[in-house]
Order: sequence, then C-alpha cells, then structure tokens
Amino acid sequence: MRAHQRVASRNARFQQWQTLLMNRQKRQRAGRFLVQGVRPLTLAAEQGWRIEELLVDDDRRLSRWAEEFITATEAAGAEVIALPADMLAELGEKDQDAAPELLAVVAMPPDDLTRVASPGDFPADFLGVAFDRPTQPGNLGTLIRSADAFGAGGVIVTGHAADVYDPRTVRASTGSLFGLPTVRAESHRDVLDWLRGTGVTLVGTDEDGDTDIEDYDFCAPTLIVVGNETVGMSSGWREACDRVLSIPMRGTASSLNAANAATVVLYEAARQRRAAK
Repeated sequence: MRAHQRVASRNARFQQWQTLLMNRQKRQRAGRFLVQGVRPLTLAAEQGWRIEELLVDDDRRLSRWAEEFITATEAAGAEVIALPADMLAELGEKDQDAAPELLAVVAMPPDDLTRVASPGDFPADFLGVAFDRPTQPGNLGTLIRSADAFGAGGVIVTGHAADVYDPRTVRASTGSLFGLPTVRAESHRDVLDWLRGTGVTLVGTDEDGDTDIEDYDFCAPTLIVVGNETVGMSSGWREACDRVLSIPMRGTASSLNAANAATVVLYEAARQRRAAK
C-alpha cells in the first residue's frame, strides 16, 4: 500500500513536523509528538493511542510489518503521507541510509492522574513513581522503562521538568511510555491531593536516607519519590515523604544516577512482592 499524499519539499507542513521534533512549547500547544520504531509504534497502536498521521518512505520496498501497520493505521483514521528518505531521516534524526520506514504523529493523552489510578479505587498493592524535576530526557525515559519492567502502575513527573514527549525521552523508554501511564503534574501538591485518603505511603530516595531499601516493606501501597539529578528532592517532597530510603553501596561512589537509583529501588520492590506471593 502507498500513501495518498506526498510531501516532497521542506514546505510549511514539513516545518510543522520539525517543530514537533524540536520545539517543546509548540509540541505542547499542538498536543502531538513524533514516534518511530517497530516496538514503540506497535505498542502505541495496541494501547489505543491516537495516531493522526503516518509518514512513510515511499521510495523503497517496505517490510511486511510496515505494510500491515499502514493498512491498520489508515483504517483507524490516520492520514498516510509519503516523504523522500532524506526528509524522513531528518525527522527521525538519522543518517539518510538509516531513515525509518515509518514515523507517526501521535496525539498526547491528557495529564490526568486518574490515568494512573482513580481515587476510591486504588489497588491494594499500588506501586508508583514520582520523578521530581528531572532535567535529562534520557533519564526520564529510562525511569519509565524501569517502572514498566518492574510492575509499577504509573510514573508522575512533577515541577519544571524534562518533557515526557521529547524524542529523547520517547526513545529511551523503548515503547514503555505507551504501556505505562505517565502523567505530568505541576507540583507535589497535586499529587498529595490525589493521594489523600488512599493509604499510600510516600517514600523518598536519598543517599542520606534513614532506612535501607531492603528494610522497607514494599508490599504496602507505595509511591517512590525520585529527586532531581543534581539537587535531589524538593523541600516540599521531602517534607511530604513518610520515609526516606537509601541504597546500601560499596566502593567510592556516594550516589547513583537518578534513573539508575530508581531502577534499583523498583527491583527491590518487585523482588519483595514476588517473595511474598
């Protein structure tokens, strides 16, 4: 199958796609972002994310997966548009000889905490992660991937932070963004209001925490709070936490990268929960 339209020059429409790639504010106003890759695109479609446009390399023989994805996506209402390989490569931030077969323009879901859990209906084994003001899109994407891998119910990004829909975040999540609710909140207060009356314990992570992670009972409903890569948790989050946990370490390192530290804590939570079954 081939596209019904072709954009062969860097015209106004192409420039709109470029802004989704490079301009956070315009991406947010448009409520759309760019996605590439077999796993991310497959998960986006399977999880019901709205694919509005599908950009296709119409100058080469497409894989069977790509042909089938085009057929299904077009049937679901997406507009299919052909581009030369060099233009697809530019939007995919690739060399021309590594241009993606497909690149999708996907609609952002609402930043609604009920996507993670609904008040009055929190799972008894709730496990979530709040990442406070992350600055690095790669760290944010990695944390989303780890939270998905170890059974968290969602990720909440608070404060002025790296963009959930930055291409670097999306790539680092390797598709987990589409399977795990990831919601932005203006501040810790929004999260505290959402959690009120749920019985969820807030546990912060810090190298100077008062409890080692293996000594905390992660089988209880828990929200893990991960601080900014440089300065840690904000004072508001620190005051809100019921416990502050540390990771026992050897060697000369005094701390871990924020995403790596979160991965260790999430693994410990998953380990305890498996053992309790």
